[in-house]
Amino acid sequence: MVLLDRLVTILGTYGTRLVGPRPSPETVLRGVALHDPGVPGREKGDVLLAMGVSDPAHAVALAERARAMAVVVRPPHVPEAAESGEPYVEAAEAAREHGIALLVVDTSVSWGQVAGVVYGLVLEGGETEAGRGPADLPALADTIASQVGGAVTIEDPRYRLLAYSDRQTDADRARLDTILGRRVSDEMQRHLERQGVTAHLESSNEPLFLPPEPSLGLSGRTAVAVRVGREFLGSLWTSCERPLDPERSTLLTEGARTVALHMLRTRVSADLERQVESDLVNRLLAGAMDPTEAAGRLGLAATPHRVVALQAHTSDERHSATLLTFERATTGFGWSRPGRSTVFGSTVYTVLPCGADPAPARAWVAETTRGLPPHVVVNAGIGGPADLARLPASRREADESLALHADRPDGTDRPAVAYDESWDEVLVHRLRMASASGRRPADGPVADLTRYDAEHGTRYAETLRAWLGAQGDPNRAAHELGVHPNTIRHRMRRMADVTALRLDDPRARLALAITLEAYAENP
Repeated sequence: MVLLDRLVTILGTYGTRLVGPRPSPETVLRGVALHDPGVPGREKGDVLLAMGVSDPAHAVALAERARAMAVVVRPPHVPEAAESGEPYVEAAEAAREHGIALLVVDTSVSWGQVAGVVYGLVLEGGETEAGRGPADLPALADTIASQVGGAVTIEDPRYRLLAYSDRQTDADRARLDTILGRRVSDEMQRHLERQGVTAHLESSNEPLFLPPEPSLGLSGRTAVAVRVGREFLGSLWTSCERPLDPERSTLLTEGARTVALHMLRTRVSADLERQVESDLVNRLLAGAMDPTEAAGRLGLAATPHRVVALQAHTSDERHSATLLTFERATTGFGWSRPGRSTVFGSTVYTVLPCGADPAPARAWVAETTRGLPPHVVVNAGIGGPADLARLPASRREADESLALHADRPDGTDRPAVAYDESWDEVLVHRLRMASASGRRPADGPVADLTRYDAEHGTRYAETLRAWLGAQGDPNRAAHELGVHPNTIRHRMRRMADVTALRLDDPRARLALAITLEAYAENP
């Protein structure tokens, strides 16, 4: 089963639009019905696939008769929009009246692909939440290889290897390098770009033959895009010395369609697993869930964990790189990953098994963000080690460490900030942020000295800060400021004429030091 709201969201990424009001987020789907014009009225299911129906209003009527909560229809064309801007006014009104979610599919998406998503989500959601992935992609590669008579690889849009066939009799060096490296080499990718293969795969569904290139250890290849609607999901490759004959070319194209359905199901399953995991982690970090229950459902061991807060963004876009990072952090079925993640706003939070040494957390950040484009800015903060009950506190520490890392001029070139290593810097940064928001003292000794310096060109506030940092030693303070110790003594005497410092009071000295830190970068 799956929530209707989730089905609407996922179908929306494949050219499907919701017509009319968004359904209740709590609506649960447990069954799917397929419209059968030969036996009208017998379809029963929470989602009706209105195959063969061209009129959305008629599809809504069929759904109401089938007592469905949602109906999926694919009209042959989009009509002219009414004055309201909605091209399906009558259907939208009927859907609103009957409380049915009307989902209109783009003509570029096949019914087979839509059905794969709907059946995969509604009927296999329970298996996905339990951590079991869909069918075996390598087995599919073996089947296609036997049909077309050549070794097969299946790759994602970035030429990362997803699966390969067992057939190795015609394996060349390029294939072996891809299998060993789990991706197509950089040199080979440049060759594919020069030959126009990359552009062809992104724009066409027709198979393309790539001639041999002995210098790269490459025998002949034929590649075909794996696509859902207009979205490029990857590519299917087979080894061949010459272009495929029409029969084998057709088999390869049909194989690409099957791979597309499989990859679609894989993505849907992974997406549902991410949703389940994200909700649980979010509740755990908010302190809204019993830690023992969370440990059982998330597969967390009763060992110290740290919360890692991570942001990845570009100067003109705050979210896309973070969402890509979240996808990388949650890649993989079952509980094979070390961490459990959620995304909130523009921040990815990951609960990571990690004790006193934060090095594994830093290594996780580096591995997760490796491969992001060079212009992406990555900031990360690591909370202190905590048991499961104290993870909300570790999250707060991670947030403050992240803020410190983001505020450093060279922050992205330095390792992620760990709270237990940098708590003093975190505290000072917190004070400066409060100061920047207008919450620093407007009166008092430091404010008096700062105003006096501005009016008379003196350096009293700077001198007091150095003197306190040197614990009252004029020689150390003078060395820091590059002046004579007598200059320090003279300035300290003159300060007493400007404001009451009370330097003999330990509590007053502490308050002065804190206030000076708040003023340090926000004069």
